Amino acid sequence: MAGTNGKQKTARDMILSMGIIVLVAGFVYLFIPHDDSAPDVKPVDYRVELLTARRAASYPVAAPQGLPGAWKATSVRFEGDRFDAWHLGFHDPEGEYVAVEQSTQRRPVFLDEATQGARETGKTEKIGDETWIRYEGGRYDALVLEGTKGSTTVVTGTASFAQLTKMAEALRTK
Repeated sequence: MAGTNGKQKTARDMILSMGIIVLVAGFVYLFIPHDDSAPDVKPVDYRVELLTARRAASYPVAAPQGLPGAWKATSVRFEGDRFDAWHLGFHDPEGEYVAVEQSTQRRPVFLDEATQGARETGKTEKIGDETWIRYEGGRYDALVLEGTKGSTTVVTGTASFAQLTKMAEALRTK
């Protein structure tokens, strides 16, 4: 019966090892700090890219002026080789995403990409002297500037229409 004692020791050693591992994991979880809050958004300076885009694009490139400091620019790019595509992304004061998208790409294709598949609602808004068409979607909502030739301008994102409207009101091309 010498073999039975060896098997009992092996099972007991395995259970003790598992217990020690669970204790160490619990200790690590309790005493090593972990933060579940959203990370701080680091703003980007988009002035150089804006100047470059305004020189290179075949249309008047739009960017906001006069937005409060709580709006943080988070991403910017101009792709002259991809339909003069201009992108400027922001986090609004409520933590939602808002982007200005412009391009010379065919309007239906560009709108589908820029709005993440949002669809026209038939509703329009007068913002300043311009008419904007509302688009609603599962992921993004959008405002699309009506009456531009040669390019399409979209304000889109996860933010409310009130915040999208604030962005559209702040857009300037000079």
